[in-house]
Order: sequence, then C-alpha cells, then structure tokens
Amino acid sequence: MSHSRVRRAVVALTALPLFALGAGQAVAVPAAPPAAPAVTSQVSAIEDGVARTLAASLADPALRERLRTATAAAPGGTAALAPLAAGTPGLAAATAEADRGVAAAKGLGAGLGPLLRVQLADPSMRAALDAGAAPLVAIAATDEHARTVRAYDTAGRALGLDTATVPTRPVYLVDIDTAKTAAAGVELLQRELAAHGLGSATQAASGWWGTKITSVEVNDDEEPWFKGAAEMFSLVTGFGLDGKVRVDSVAMPYLQYDGTVYYPNQILVNWSNYKYNLADVVLMEDDGDTNYLALAKAVAAVLLTIADQGAYIPLVNAVLDALPASWWVDDPDYVDSWYTLARTSTGRLNGARGNGWMTVEPYWVSQL
Repeated sequence: MSHSRVRRAVVALTALPLFALGAGQAVAVPAAPPAAPAVTSQVSAIEDGVARTLAASLADPALRERLRTATAAAPGGTAALAPLAAGTPGLAAATAEADRGVAAAKGLGAGLGPLLRVQLADPSMRAALDAGAAPLVAIAATDEHARTVRAYDTAGRALGLDTATVPTRPVYLVDIDTAKTAAAGVELLQRELAAHGLGSATQAASGWWGTKITSVEVNDDEEPWFKGAAEMFSLVTGFGLDGKVRVDSVAMPYLQYDGTVYYPNQILVNWSNYKYNLADVVLMEDDGDTNYLALAKAVAAVLLTIADQGAYIPLVNAVLDALPASWWVDDPDYVDSWYTLARTSTGRLNGARGNGWMTVEPYWVSQL
C-alpha cells in the first residue's frame, strides 16, 4: 500500500446516537460500539492475548509514559514490546510466552528473539496521547477486508473499532516483526526445499549469469492500512541441472508498499542452477500468519510429482495449486507471477495478474 494510505486512514470508535422513548419524550442514548470481531488465526489469537494484557497494564502511568516515549522516538513509531514490558512482570511473562508461540506457529525456531512490537496507529493520535488520553490497544488485523478490529481499554473491555475513520482517542497496534520472521522464513524455506531435493546448491567454475531486478512496483500489495507494511518474498521455479524441479526462495524485504517504485538491484535468478533457459517467479506476501515449514512441505509435495519432459514446463500453476485452500483467505497472499523469464530477459516485465511489474537485466557475477 502507499505511504499515504498507511498514514491516513486508521481506526475509529463509532458512537452514533439512538433514540428511545421514555416518559413520553425522546432521549438520546449512545449506541453500543461495533461488535468486536472474532479472532480467527493462531498468531492473531496470540497477539490478541498480549493486546489485552498490555491494555490492562497501561493503567500504570509509568508504563504508559514509557510506551509513549518509546513509540515517539522509534523509527516509524514502532518499538519492540519486550524491552518495554521488562518492568511489568505480568506483561513481561505474557510477551515472552507470546514470542515463543508466534515462532512456533510460523514453523520457525525459538532463537529469533523478541518478535512482538507495538506502534501508534496513526500520527494524528500523538497530540491526544501527549495530553494524557488513555489509549486503547488493538492488534494489526489479519483480515484485510475487516470493517472492524478488536481493541481493549485499560479495564480489559473489548471494543470494536471501525476501520473507516480516525478516532480521536489514541490506539496502539500490536503486531509482529514480519521483517525478522520473513527473513528467517525464507531461509527455512530454502533449507526445507533443498532437503526435499528441490534446491540443492551448485557451483559455477568461473562465475555465472544472473537476472537482476533494477526496479519493481506492486499495484496492490494485499495489505490494507491496519495490517501495516507488507513483507514479500519470491519463489523462483524451474528445472535444476539434475532434471528435478528446483525452487529458490528470494527475500524482498524492501518491497513494503504498493504504489511505490523500488530500485533494489537484486539478483533474482542464478542461471547456473537451472537446466533450461527459462524459469518462473511467484511473488507472495507474508501477512503474519504464514507457516513457512507448512508452505515448504506443501510446495514440495506437489512439485516432486512433476518430471522433466525434456523441455521447459511452466511451474507457476503448480506452485499455486500447492497452497492449501485456507491460505487463499488470508495467509501468504499471492501477489503476482511472471512466466518464462529467460537469461536474456531485459526491460519491463508485467506480471501475469496485472498487479505488478519489474524491470530486469542480465548480470554476470564473476568469481573472485
């Protein structure tokens, strides 16, 4: 999504007047806020529990001030939760347990360290926060089509926040450091795929030809404002030198917002790993709930059934078919794909879905 969308529209607590007849006259009474949405995923459930604990902990003025100061000073207004929770035993324990739970839910090891973070939902809330307004705490929702998101006040009460307009009351969002989990997830993907024979390493004698991305843009990154910046990765597929299907996972941490052109000069394909002069690319996005171990196993199960027919076979559809049906709802979103990328490909290449483009050029990587 664009930076303007991220900074502009956030959440609002709705309170429309209703009228009830009593003692022969109309009396204005506040409406109930929108119902708090159900928590539908394992990672979201973990975040939701931490959000409730954090909200109750913010009844402590000292913690509230630490959080206000930390989010004001942190780049992007996002601060790691674990250091902030250190002085509050109940919150610290809940945060540590949640960090372990998130890593397990995503199929990652326990050595990643703190994963949960917190940020003010919109810069416009800073003035109310600085003036002493009691904040609400919500989670960065995983349902990109949600009309409401769940939030908690300092009494632990759940409220539904409308996603359409900005509230005057400050709202903190709890989510995970997807840059950290995506990087670890891509490494795990590569290890697991190689273990299944879908990505064994090769060595070129004096160097190798690669395809370099010089610029790239996504029209819609599948991420509405309340999910934060996207974290993307690509699966590059083709036939390896051994005649087996090969998959290389490529992290693209810079590709965070739609409507923004990035100039990464990133190597996308190492052609010395491939038998044919053609490969396919599937661009995906991790919205927080991606289980990388499950993704690797699902892709491997399908691609291992495809045999080399002595000619290039497009593999994009096979990769997409490997994704469980539930992942099309809101797990690792399919963003776009590129078929028949060749070693000699150059210039602008539009994605098959029409949702993105990239410019590429051949690049020779010399051995030192």
